Amino acid sequence: MPTLRSAADRGHADHGWLRSAHTFSFAGYHDPAQMGFGPLRVINEDRVRPGAGFATHGHADMEIISVVLDGVLAHRDSMGNGSEIRPGEVQLMSAGTGVRHSEFNHQKDAEVHFLQIWIQPAVRGTAPRYAQAALPLDARPGQWRLLLSPDGAEGSLVIGQDARLYGALLHSGGALTAPNTVGRRSYLHVMRGSGALEGGAAPQPLVAGDGVKIEEAGAWTLTAGAEGLELLRFDLP
Repeated sequence: MPTLRSAADRGHADHGWLRSAHTFSFAGYHDPAQMGFGPLRVINEDRVRPGAGFATHGHADMEIISVVLDGVLAHRDSMGNGSEIRPGEVQLMSAGTGVRHSEFNHQKDAEVHFLQIWIQPAVRGTAPRYAQAALPLDARPGQWRLLLSPDGAEGSLVIGQDARLYGALLHSGGALTAPNTVGRRSYLHVMRGSGALEGGAAPQPLVAGDGVKIEEAGAWTLTAGAEGLELLRFDLP
């Protein structure tokens, strides 16, 4: 049966300029039972204060995804990219052999609220790549929108792993099926709102920050609560 990863059970860090909730072990938070899920290694829900950010630092051999929920995130990297990431956009940085980057909130009076996601690549040592695209979920409410894939299907960003990332926005009372096929695993992450996952012995209530691990084949129904439901679905090997 699906396994709930409660928002309340995540690791939490407050650095003053940054407040972060860690779904899986990260930095000072370590739980041997929460080291990732398949190649999905990190889901951090970050809130960065105005005028603050992550100074230039390096990564290698990791697919790093940023999904902004509120505010504007300014990106700079050693590949020469400089951009602003806004709600409705998805950023993918394939670190490969190595890349250095910074992420800042240059707004004067609003925090940036975003998800930082890491997925381990299928092949190490590839050339670094950067991509960003507007893929708003509210343009297709009530259905899954493909955000990342290994082949760039449906205008999605190309990731170096046999993984797909979908997003969906459900209005109040809306419902959507979350499938998982034989030999695959799925992870659901609630970005905003509330709802329920049905298909087991009893409906599983869901709130923002909750995650659900699914390892058996089947299909489950997601139903949005009164405030709607916005979530991600990872299809993983």
